[in-house]
Amino acid sequence: MATKPGLFTAWPWQMLGSFKYVVLAPWVASSIYSWVTKPEEERDLTNFLILPILLWRWAHNQIWISLSRFQTARSKHKIVDKGIEFEQVDREENWDDQILLNGLVYYTFNQYVSGASHLPMWRTDGMILTILLHIGPVEFLYYWLHRALHHHYLYSRYHSHHHSSIVTEPITSVIHPFAEIVSYYILFSIPQLAMLFTGTNSHLATIIYLTYIDFMNNMGHCNFELVPNWVFKFFPPLKYLMYTPSFHSLHHTQFRTNYSLFMPLYDYLYGTVDKTVDSLHKNSLKGNKEIPQAVHLTHPTSVDSIYHLRLGLASLASKPYSSKWYLSMIQPLTCLSVIFTWIFGSTFTVESIKLDKLKMETWAIPRFSFHYYLSWHRDSINNMIEKAILEADREGVKVMSLGLLNQSEELNENGKLYLQKHLKLKVRLVDGTALVAAVVLNGIPQDSDKVIMRGELSKACHAIVLGLCQKGIKVSTVCTSEHQQLKRQLPAKFWSNLVLSDSYDAKVWLVGNGLNDKEQEKAPKGASFIPFSQFPVKNLRKDCFYQTNPAMRVPKNLENMHACENWLPRRVMSACRVAGIVHALEGWDTHECGEEQLLNADKVWNAALQHGFRPL
Repeated sequence: MATKPGLFTAWPWQMLGSFKYVVLAPWVASSIYSWVTKPEEERDLTNFLILPILLWRWAHNQIWISLSRFQTARSKHKIVDKGIEFEQVDREENWDDQILLNGLVYYTFNQYVSGASHLPMWRTDGMILTILLHIGPVEFLYYWLHRALHHHYLYSRYHSHHHSSIVTEPITSVIHPFAEIVSYYILFSIPQLAMLFTGTNSHLATIIYLTYIDFMNNMGHCNFELVPNWVFKFFPPLKYLMYTPSFHSLHHTQFRTNYSLFMPLYDYLYGTVDKTVDSLHKNSLKGNKEIPQAVHLTHPTSVDSIYHLRLGLASLASKPYSSKWYLSMIQPLTCLSVIFTWIFGSTFTVESIKLDKLKMETWAIPRFSFHYYLSWHRDSINNMIEKAILEADREGVKVMSLGLLNQSEELNENGKLYLQKHLKLKVRLVDGTALVAAVVLNGIPQDSDKVIMRGELSKACHAIVLGLCQKGIKVSTVCTSEHQQLKRQLPAKFWSNLVLSDSYDAKVWLVGNGLNDKEQEKAPKGASFIPFSQFPVKNLRKDCFYQTNPAMRVPKNLENMHACENWLPRRVMSACRVAGIVHALEGWDTHECGEEQLLNADKVWNAALQHGFRPL
């Protein structure tokens, strides 16, 4: 909110939360019913097109959001080199409120204002009128309204809400209090009302004007420069008719310059252009590609997880992953994303974060979890992982941590396959086993004297069993083959602590992937399920306790983390990802992958704590 919220700052439907879309439901239902029931000659195409126009505006904005986040993750042409935090994401979550308001205004005018229905598809004179009125009254009045909003009285009550975002994203453009948005709508309605009263309005003119407003708004609030210099060299007057992201970014960092809407003309006329406009534009285009010291290699999980990535829906990405019922409504789009990722054969950058001077990136393999379980996909996935490792090696990345199934035993022997193939690899591969084991061991209640091990065995499982046996804690298994496999990994002096039993009475359950529902039901009341895999345990029992996957809270000074990692809470990282960061911070010159290479769990745990990471 603004620093001193004024009148009508809250949106009328704010109390409805995610159910705010019901305000449009009666209008949409009436529009569809009218179109279906009326004879063809009486149907109003204008009324019927309002919903597609609103959906187009939503999709247009979302495309800009994803494009901007993709570009800033790569960071080459970033304008303001600062991070975005969860507070800004939450503040900008209601960016679609202005689209709802747009729908209500259009439906109301169509219903009650003469001449706002049964419009033609195109009128050239109406489009010309719109252009002239936008260049004149709209841009001129906006400039002075904007300057007025920077007066301390209006700024503290309204416009300060928008300027809370120093580092802008496309949707920052529409994050304003309700009263301020209404004032902008009045300005933008001048060309449309003029067309309405002169009888020159048309469907395409309305769509083109709305698309122009959204396009310029979104482009101007991107935190990367995309308008090339040759555009202004080829047509110099364009400098006064079209702003750039770097031009408007200066308004958010300097506050008292560059007030124009989309056309810098009035800033030049009234002497409010920032002196560094040209130099910032050139420097932003030139870019400054920073090589990350650490890279975490992950992949999407379920097919819906594509929307939970930082590049997807910002509001979903800022919360722990959970299934949303409304995503079933866009299943065709979800299927297209699966096909797209199947065709797309290279990793893509998901996010860029910074801890003091250490720059880190997250890269994603364009494959979902189910691909990893298909034997005929393994070669192509391994090739993509290998390609990512070699790319990181060429760029000078120091450490790459392998997340989720990118380090599975069946796929590449916990990364050992790549070391065998590339003996001179400079980038250090980390599977994070030592820190995973340390997190699990430190998460077991101190008074425990017995645990049961269930689920698929793994390298992390063997390290945990060794740590438990060293502490004198009994480890129980119910399967002979699992018991024998664990026994082979243990020194003989610890065999007495490894118990084969058909009892499920242990209060502490250490579980990996593959724990079935029937086994969960056998756990005693009050049992604690502690996963050692990177995938969560299905929460079946209300009378039991479920810990998160091995993870740690990040230090307070870690910047630009505004998306949740899969199922984990905010500002929490998986242990294998933390392990890669700690590896880079400590400058360790060893790999940690394959069965033979395992760091000391206590050493990694203490190093993580020293760098500010904390257990959950």
